This record gives sequence, C-alpha cells and structure tokens, in this order.
Amino acid sequence: MIAKLAKTCTLRISPDKLNFILCDKLANGGVSMWCELEQENFFNEFQMEGVSAENNEIYLELTSENLSRALKTAQNARALKIKLTNKHFPCLTVSVELLSMSSSSRIVTHDIPIKVIPRKLWKDLQEPVVPDPDVSIYLPVLKTMKSVVEKMKNISNHLVIEANLDGELNLKIETELVCVTTHFKDLGNPPLASESTHQDRNVEHMAEVHIDIRKLLQFLAGQQVNPTKALCNIVNNKMVHFDLLHEDVSLQYFIPALS
Repeated sequence: MIAKLAKTCTLRISPDKLNFILCDKLANGGVSMWCELEQENFFNEFQMEGVSAENNEIYLELTSENLSRALKTAQNARALKIKLTNKHFPCLTVSVELLSMSSSSRIVTHDIPIKVIPRKLWKDLQEPVVPDPDVSIYLPVLKTMKSVVEKMKNISNHLVIEANLDGELNLKIETELVCVTTHFKDLGNPPLASESTHQDRNVEHMAEVHIDIRKLLQFLAGQQVNPTKALCNIVNNKMVHFDLLHEDVSLQYFIPALS
C-alpha cells in the first residue's frame, strides 16, 4: 500500500510504534501521509536503541518498493528478521527463513540501502496536525469510488469533493464542455461530526475542496482491501484528510486544495 502511495518515504522506528511518513514538501505536490503500526501486533521480539534515552527513535529514508519486494518473499516464511546493518553503507537487512522441501531451511537476505536521517531534520517529520474539519463523513466502498474517479480523470485533471452532515458526498468535474457529478447518499457521519461545532449549521450545507484528481487516484489505487473504517474530513477550500483503519494499521492521507 505504501509503495503505491510514495516512491520514497521515511520509516520512523520507536520502542512501541513503526511509522511510514511522507511529508508535505512541494515535490510531492503537497501531499502528506502518516501511517502507523503498533510493533507488538507484528513482532514477537523487538529491540531498538535510539539516539539517546530521551530521543529514543530512529528515522530512515528508503525506497518503499524495495522494502515491499523484500517482504513479498517472506509470505510463506518460517521466520522474518529485520535489522539495521552497515555494509559499506547503511542498510535495512531483511532475513527470510524459508522452508525447503527437505526439513532444512534456507535463509534469503535482502540488503535495502537507506539514509539515516539526522536529528536536526526530525522536526519536519512529526505527525501532521489535523485542523477541525467542516464536514466529516464515512467514505463509500473505495473500489466503487476508484472506478468513478478513473473515468472522470479522462475528462479533467481537477475534481471537487463536496460533502455535508446529512451523509451525502459528491464528486464533481467541470470543463467548458461538460459537467459530471457522481452522488453518494446515506453514507453516514461520525457522531462527533454531527453534534459538535455544527449545531447551528444547516446539515445539508456542502463543504468542498478542489483537488488534483491524480492525487486522489493515487490514494485510491493504494487501497488493496476495503478498510475497517474509512473517513473523509473536509476543511473547506483548504484540504481533504482521509483517515483509514486496516485492522492493525492506521493511515492518514492529506491532499491540499489547488490554489
């Protein structure tokens, strides 16, 4: 999933969590991502030592596809070990213990080159602050949404996402020749969104954000399975924030509005 969302990303390792991070540099078109895994849900044994006791973290930059490819070889493995090594240059070494036809096992090792990120750059890699959304709404089935957006991309590069507190979400494109809107109804809004700041607001009022359709499609293409929870938070004319939960993995993805 991460490899589809970000060519290179930062892996943050701390005693209890792993994070895959893409920060909102203009090079990414302002897109940012924060993906979080609780290490105890994935590893039987976990040892890490950060820079110091109070900065007990490690930040690495890597090519996501390299890690994804290495882990794919471990699908039927007996054991998998990931460690930080130095082989003339820093590496994330993935050792996979595979069962062979005879009872003996064989070890396959992948050395993935990485860059260790110095502490002075950590401040740019913290969890993004989510501004209060104007509308928070559950997403429709992502596969359906993806096929709609794929068709729209043939007509326009820009898309408007709009939603309200009455469970309605629309995807709109407009060109000089044509205007196309897809309506999703009865999606539901999370309880807080309907109660909190919006008591005095018309629930049918739409909040909207105008975004690059390719950024949305890249996000949707990265979703291989429908998540346990999928939320869309719209900050009117500023950004759209997707908040997904896949069993043990949470993913936040931010797409800024086009200026």
